[in-house]
Amino acid sequence: MSVALGTTRPLPVRTTLVGDPGDLLASLPRTAPYAWIRNGEGLVGWGEAARVTVPPGPGRFAWARRWLATVLGEAHVDDAVHAPGSGAVAFGSFTFDEDAHGSVLVVPRAVLARRDGHAWLTTIGDAPLETFTPIRDPGRISYGDGSLSAPEWEHVVASAAKRIREGELEKVVLARDLVATAERPIDVRLLLTRLARRYPECYTFSVAGLVGATPELLIRRTGQEIESLVLAGTTPRGTGPADDLARGKALLASTKDRHEHECAIASVRQTLSPLCSSLTTPDEPELLMLPNVQHLASHVTGRLADGASVLDVVAAMHPTAAVGGTPTHTAIEVIRELEGMDRAGYAGPVGWIDARGDGEWGIALRSGLVEGRRARLFAGGGIMGDSDPAAELAEAQAKFRVMQYALEG
Repeated sequence: MSVALGTTRPLPVRTTLVGDPGDLLASLPRTAPYAWIRNGEGLVGWGEAARVTVPPGPGRFAWARRWLATVLGEAHVDDAVHAPGSGAVAFGSFTFDEDAHGSVLVVPRAVLARRDGHAWLTTIGDAPLETFTPIRDPGRISYGDGSLSAPEWEHVVASAAKRIREGELEKVVLARDLVATAERPIDVRLLLTRLARRYPECYTFSVAGLVGATPELLIRRTGQEIESLVLAGTTPRGTGPADDLARGKALLASTKDRHEHECAIASVRQTLSPLCSSLTTPDEPELLMLPNVQHLASHVTGRLADGASVLDVVAAMHPTAAVGGTPTHTAIEVIRELEGMDRAGYAGPVGWIDARGDGEWGIALRSGLVEGRRARLFAGGGIMGDSDPAAELAEAQAKFRVMQYALEG
């Protein structure tokens, strides 16, 4: 059901404590599952109490907040939990490009959550009793070029690196897509289950067909406290512990990757400082090791000065240098000119927000857009002046493997 701004009816919302539900993802019915899971904790939802397509443009996050204030703010709430993620919750996915269509917010009819040793169920109205159907394997998967072939994308990378060397910009993040076609309709629950098991440290998400497991936390708001995890600089995993160690040391010593990471940290610092009464960024990045790659990572923490909601912080932060480039405006124009595709929700904000303004939003990396038997997979990387097109292609291929594993097992 779609609900237009200004025409909503108050939603009857009830949140109650429940026993440990076990695997949250195992509770999802087949139709329209919503999910945000890390290390077995988080939220899953189903059904639709309210849904809206957010109009594109520079004011889209403000429009979304007004819509949420109308829908969630006027709800009749009986909340026995009073925790971040209790009461009415909206899941959302915003396109990377503010001018692109496809941003969406959904308030599920039912949300099952577990956090910090407590579990609860939120229902809106008479939440439908969805029938659980067995998860079905999609069968054989075949792959084909997306918007650009591999050689075409390497040419794009070379063109971008040349423009960086000529001084037009410092960094640009370029993405590419890959089309996967299955024998049978793709069951999103299967992808979520595989991703959550293989990448427990990532945020496994599902919103309106966009499915993935992102290592990058754009922002978490709990009351006035905020936290962000900045990732920029990547190397593939090695063939064993010794090779992993060598690759990690090389990544930490890489001038190109360290500069890329510094651009990303500077972008976050510049964006968050006006919103915060205090902000802490580390002096040195650390290594984040995932099953397929290693990243340079920095944890950023702060305290909001004026009570902004998590969506206000998302609006201020997106796009970060980690997914756009430096300077941001120039990088976005280069992406539009060179990349040759619509990113849709890839590298855009994805996550959830409750009526108090708390929530968690990540950057939709390692993801795919699923529809029927078809999935459009996305991957990318930061391009600097000395980037090697073949190496950047190999990095993107390594990142594709996350969703290829989810499809193939």
